Amino acid sequence: MFAVLKTGGKQYKVSSGDMLRVEKLAADAGEKVQFNEILMLGGDAPVIGAPFVAGAAVQAEVVDQVKGDKVINFVKRRRKHGSQRTRGHRQQLTLLRVTEILESGADATGVKAAVGTGSAAPVAVAKPAKKSSAKAAAGGDDLKRLSGVGPALEKKLLEAGVTTFAQVAAWTEADVAAMDEKLSFKGRIEREGWIEQAKELAKG
Repeated sequence: MFAVLKTGGKQYKVSSGDMLRVEKLAADAGEKVQFNEILMLGGDAPVIGAPFVAGAAVQAEVVDQVKGDKVINFVKRRRKHGSQRTRGHRQQLTLLRVTEILESGADATGVKAAVGTGSAAPVAVAKPAKKSSAKAAAGGDDLKRLSGVGPALEKKLLEAGVTTFAQVAAWTEADVAAMDEKLSFKGRIEREGWIEQAKELAKG
């Protein structure tokens, strides 16, 4: 039996006993976590979710927090500025061992839900909530006030756990490089001056 789960904006096909590297989760080595966004269950009687399989889950044990291979990002601007920049980045990952695939009863296990480090504080097995739209982030700021951010980019930011101007204003160079790579912004953050704009907007 296998399952297809979604985490960190990616999909993974897993079976019991598999080792898996995913985007960093808010969990320590030895902890047990549960993935509730299951897109498909395979086996003798496959089940396809719409979009998720109700009551299904994948449980895993956190083995370690690791880093991915180094990625070198080289940017050269020829025409206007004649500048160039080289940056290195190593993505933070969580190494997991899949322990169990549940076809039903996920909401009654009491195992902590697997959430990324940029998400809200984890709660014990919350059912996956549907986002009606990108602008429905409760208590968040209107990120479309940042230069160049439309509904599509706002949705990407919300899915990455960015909901307020204060979060953007606090980004470091490493955070900017990670967001550039993760969300394919292609230098837009620096080019549009989001961090400076966010500092002003956060003041109200």
